[in-house]
Parts: sequence; structure tokens; C-alpha cells
Amino acid sequence: MEQTQSNPQIDAFIDAVEKLLPGFLANPADKAISDGNGSLMIIEEGGRIYGRMFGTDRGRQRGSCRIAWQKCTQVWLTDIATGRFEELVYSKQLDPSPFGIMNPDFIGWEGGLPARLADGTKLALAFSGMRGENDCEILRQAAAQVPGISIA
Repeated sequence: MEQTQSNPQIDAFIDAVEKLLPGFLANPADKAISDGNGSLMIIEEGGRIYGRMFGTDRGRQRGSCRIAWQKCTQVWLTDIATGRFEELVYSKQLDPSPFGIMNPDFIGWEGGLPARLADGTKLALAFSGMRGENDCEILRQAAAQVPGISIA
């Protein structure tokens, strides 16, 4: 099997999320969502997937990973933040059919964001394991710490 090199910017982004997470989980409302278990997923536009699960409960990690996957793949398909995509569809400003996502498959929660690398590469980012607004906020704060990654 051929080994591929990882992307140093994405590795730095994952490290930034890991360092920020304890501060977010200090909030009891966020810790209570999944008892400190969460998942980060990143997909490059070409389909390469990166990620990390946090916590100690494998069952809860699996659950948060499933949700992060759903958020991230929706952003990867649409290049629109989760939550915002659904707003556009339900207000009849956007037809979802070109994206191949049917209404029952919309994630409906915040936590997935489009991003760009400095070279223009599109990324889909997602976190799951806290309140949706903080799933997004940890992504924003981590991106702000890594030169060359910006939230689209």
C-alpha cells in the first residue's frame, strides 16, 4: 500500500482543535452533550479525509463521528455551511436536487463549515459533540490559529 503524506496545515488545524477543546468542554452545557466525546472531520475537495475522535467512550465517539461525517459530507457536496443550507432550501432560495441530498438526509444542525487553503483548495470541516454553535466556533477559532486556512 502506498503511503501518502499528510497536509501540514490540516495537521496543525487538528492540533489546534485538540488544544481548544478543553476550554469549550469547561462549559457544562457543552460537556453534557456527549460527556466530552467528540469528533472532527475534514474532507479536501478531491476526497481525502482527515479526522480525529476525542474522549474515552468509544460508543459516544462513534455516534459523534457519524454526525460529524454527515455534516462534513453535506458541506463537501454543497460548499455551504450546515444549517444555512437547510435555511436556503426551506425558504425556496435553493433547489437541493443538484447536490444529491434529499430532505430526510439534511443534517439540519450547525457544525459543518466550508473552508479554503491558501492555494484555493476547498475543505469541508465539521465537528460534533457540543452545541451546534460551539461545534462551529471551535472550527473558526482553530482556523484562525493556522496560517493558510480560512473559513469560506
